[in-house]
Amino acid sequence: MTSLRTNLEAFQSRRTDLIVALGLGEGGTDVDASWVSGTFVHIARLWPLVLLGKLCITALLHVPFYERDNIGHAVALSVMLLVDGIAIVAPRGARFQRLRPHHQKWLILPLVLLSGLAFSLMLGPSLIGGALSRNLAAELAVALMAVSIFGDRRLLGVSYFLGLLVASLVQGADFAQVGLLFSCIAVLMVAALRQAAHDMNRAIAFHRRDLRAQRSDRLLHEYERSGRGWFWETDRHGCIVYISDTLARTLDLRDETLIGRPITEIVRPGDRQEGDGERTLGFHLSARTGFADIAVRAAMAKDERWWSISGQPVFNEYGQFHGFRGSGTDLTEMRRSQAEVNRLAQYDSLTGLANRVQMMRSLEQAVAGTSGQPRDCTLMMLDLDRFKTVNDTLGHPAGDALLRQVSRRIQRVVGDKGLVGRQGGDEFKILLPGRADKIMLDHLARAIIADVSQPYTIEGTAVVIGVSIGISFCPQDGVTAEALIRNADLALYAAKGDGRGIYRFYSPEMHADAEDRRQLEEDLRKALVKDGLHLVYQPVVSSQTEQITGYEALLRWNHPIRGSISPALFVPIAEDSGLIGPIGDWVLRTACHDAAQWADGVRVAVNVSPIQFANPGLPSTVMNALASAGLAPERLELEITESVFLNDDDGTESMFSRLKGLGVRLALDDFGTGYSSLGYLKKAPFDKIKIDQSFVRGAAIKGSRNSAIIKAIVSLAEALGMDTTAEGAETQDELDLIRQLGCSHIQGYVYGRPLPAADVLVQQHGQRGIILPQGFQSSRPERKTMLRTVAVHHDGHVYTGRIRNISSTGAQLEGLWNVPEGTLFAIELGDSQTVNAVARWSKEDRMGVEFTQTVDMAKLRALPRSIAS
Repeated sequence: MTSLRTNLEAFQSRRTDLIVALGLGEGGTDVDASWVSGTFVHIARLWPLVLLGKLCITALLHVPFYERDNIGHAVALSVMLLVDGIAIVAPRGARFQRLRPHHQKWLILPLVLLSGLAFSLMLGPSLIGGALSRNLAAELAVALMAVSIFGDRRLLGVSYFLGLLVASLVQGADFAQVGLLFSCIAVLMVAALRQAAHDMNRAIAFHRRDLRAQRSDRLLHEYERSGRGWFWETDRHGCIVYISDTLARTLDLRDETLIGRPITEIVRPGDRQEGDGERTLGFHLSARTGFADIAVRAAMAKDERWWSISGQPVFNEYGQFHGFRGSGTDLTEMRRSQAEVNRLAQYDSLTGLANRVQMMRSLEQAVAGTSGQPRDCTLMMLDLDRFKTVNDTLGHPAGDALLRQVSRRIQRVVGDKGLVGRQGGDEFKILLPGRADKIMLDHLARAIIADVSQPYTIEGTAVVIGVSIGISFCPQDGVTAEALIRNADLALYAAKGDGRGIYRFYSPEMHADAEDRRQLEEDLRKALVKDGLHLVYQPVVSSQTEQITGYEALLRWNHPIRGSISPALFVPIAEDSGLIGPIGDWVLRTACHDAAQWADGVRVAVNVSPIQFANPGLPSTVMNALASAGLAPERLELEITESVFLNDDDGTESMFSRLKGLGVRLALDDFGTGYSSLGYLKKAPFDKIKIDQSFVRGAAIKGSRNSAIIKAIVSLAEALGMDTTAEGAETQDELDLIRQLGCSHIQGYVYGRPLPAADVLVQQHGQRGIILPQGFQSSRPERKTMLRTVAVHHDGHVYTGRIRNISSTGAQLEGLWNVPEGTLFAIELGDSQTVNAVARWSKEDRMGVEFTQTVDMAKLRALPRSIAS
């Protein structure tokens, strides 16, 4: 049963396909039946030939067109003319062409049948007797003409012969004529069926190819519209015959302007060494070989654009070359991404400077010479001073903004002299190629320090930092990148250890200094744990009553091997190593405990490091120290330096407010030696201003301007309702001057050196809190004993001398014989300190010289060991 049903369904399917193939039914999804009616218009255009043939044959057979007594003949002629006229006109009409193809076929078939029927009836009966009759021959001739016009639409020929057959039957034709027509109909019908099947299969294949082509066109069009790629085609001469609109729009041109141009005109010449661009493309075009993914740069684009082009040569079936056809994709974004990746791999993402990797590679290339001989170059290592404070107080975003501004300033100063890079954090490098010129390096380092030290504005806050620089040379200080970096870092370390904000050239002694500093840091950690530190107290005296009003707690360290070590040496080590926090807490607790045993009203002053001040837990530490010692808050005085105002923000004001809320006193230490403006005095709640000893010492010397500075500070403090303390007073004349200028308190050796805690109790009980001045009556510039070789420049010559004694105003030199009095020359005291001097006396190989300008003894102390003794 199932087999029978399957056979019936197959038969029904074949029957339906046959009807569609003959153009008598609706086309399916496999084929559009429009191909059936595609020839109707052409048949209509050629049908006048059939009509003309009918008329000519009618005339040749002497068949009258009109017979008065033969109405049927007239009707047949009229019908023939009408039908043929409709066959000529109707298929050309718009209404006919809008009909479905099978509807058109059903209308044409009757017209053709009527055309043959009317023509046969008009000619009249045709009897076959022996030879073929003339009428039948005429009908067959016209029928064959019609069949030839119908072409492969043979079903129309069947319909035409069917009309002749009907006419023969109506006219009572004999069996021979009917059989002949029937044979023609059968042959045409078989041919029509075979042709229909063939046409059907061909139409289906064509339709499928058309659908595939349309689908491909749509996909390609969508691909072009998406902007992911484009297509092109050239003729055999390499000229463009097709280009995608997408590419034309990218070039801001119309595709018509590109047609006919050589394709090599739209790309730029490539790099011959890399083998890309127009040269490679032109090679493939001339060689007629396929190519894939050639990277080229657009020549007509307004901005930089990169493409990847692929193409294949096109040959016809005879092997003749017709041109190239290919595609292209836009590589611009990928190239930009690659460039960004390369940039990130070589440049610092925050500052845009060369990063650690690029600087290391550049340094290795700079020192790599030929024939095993290294080349000359200079490496400068930079480290920002006080940057960590900015990062901790304002936050990392503010620190990043500061680093960007710093990098721009360094780059502006260096310019094209060398390569500037960021090592990481707040460290920078500068690589200068070529032989080192110390004078140029001196100016460059000073310019960098001066420029970086200028104030910054970060998020509306004024920030001031500094920079220290270490410098090493190739090949003098190393012939490898690692050696240069290590030695420049040692020089930087020395610069930071000598006071920061300065630069140092590398010297071999720095290795020993670095090891010494590392050992000191380790010993300092042990001293903190094993109570190796202690405090001494220097009295602060009222300038009017000479009554001791308080003591300043000073930290001391007696090293078990080295003996007493200066705070100027170990305090910076504590700050750099992070020990300043626990050391400061210990100092605060110890000072409060000792002061609790003193007489009522005697205060203790404790120095607070900027690092301690930036710690939000400082008020809690102060409160715990006071509570533990049982000391009244007003008896504790915290001495704070100007550097805490470098990052003047809400955190600074909040810290001042919290400390004043505890009831302690606040003193501004080292006034006038910092970097800040006077604006903070309007907001900071200080109780006292301490005048730095650099203004006190030498103030009584004739011609010194220090007295004017002291008087100005005293006037400022009085206007703000603050006390003043002059530090470092050592002589009687300095004491008298300070009293005359109105300072309220005095601190210095003139009233005694710092004392241990036990001696402070003895001093208070024995003298009832009153202390008398002691020491020299007058002061002179500080003298420093030296035995150091120096360079003496005079009249273009350089002499070697030795310094015996030196002060801020002069020195004693040895090694130059019988120098005339009044001789002017320059003395090179160190790598970065040269002073002009005049000979005042000379005896044999010794002479006394007076400096034309005052030498800063503090800077002289900071000279490297190779200079200062």
